[in-house]
Amino acid sequence: MQTEERRRRISDYLRREEFASLEELAQQVAASVSTVRRDLIALEANDGNGIRRTHGGARLVVPPKVDDYAFAFHRSQESDEKERMAVACAARVGRRQTLILDAGSTVFRVAAHLEKMEPQIFTNSIPVANLFASSSQAEVIISGGVVYPRLGVLVGPLAERAFSEIHVDLAIMGGSGITAEGIYNSHALLIGIQRTMIGAAGKVIFCLDHTKFGHKSMARVCGLDEVDCIITDQRAPADLVAAIRGQGVEVILAEETIPT
Repeated sequence: MQTEERRRRISDYLRREEFASLEELAQQVAASVSTVRRDLIALEANDGNGIRRTHGGARLVVPPKVDDYAFAFHRSQESDEKERMAVACAARVGRRQTLILDAGSTVFRVAAHLEKMEPQIFTNSIPVANLFASSSQAEVIISGGVVYPRLGVLVGPLAERAFSEIHVDLAIMGGSGITAEGIYNSHALLIGIQRTMIGAAGKVIFCLDHTKFGHKSMARVCGLDEVDCIITDQRAPADLVAAIRGQGVEVILAEETIPT
């Protein structure tokens, strides 16, 4: 592949994804990491393209068009159902447990109900960290990483490393799809961090509303054998709920009675 074409592909990929590691970019253009690093130096020198190198990768600094992945957008969707899901999930958190909370609108809603439980929270979500900034009951530890603007989340090698070095009682997570084969998400960097989060938790809960059921995204985060509980709403398809329960995963519909 010619240099000009390779750099165009790198630029196009970053405009779609906003952030990528060196290894991810190298895979996209079938080149070595050192070659991609030189390409990024050249691309960064062109101020008009909005590409900036970061630790272990590169990011796009030109604000993207707001779309349906934006954190603010998701917070406004299916509001009542997500609030019921958040209440149901928060009811399953024990006092002073250690928790991982990932990025996303429903998990943010869960966080809003947790302060009284005096949790210790590990997160890569800037909105979650800000939520507890003045709390005297909840302790929040935020990972390092590079800001991914659309979700207000920290991503990249530093974020993954932070979660690989801890162990918590419970991880509360979101995703963009679920089938009988597992949980899916739409961004490579989020997938890697979520896999690390799952490995760091004694128990894993996913909060996924009915719109995520039967939907596959770019890549699978995990199989259902790595999930302890799915919390969803009453509109989740009964056949898929039954199939998931048949694999030994607890599925809670938000208006059902929550076991104590």
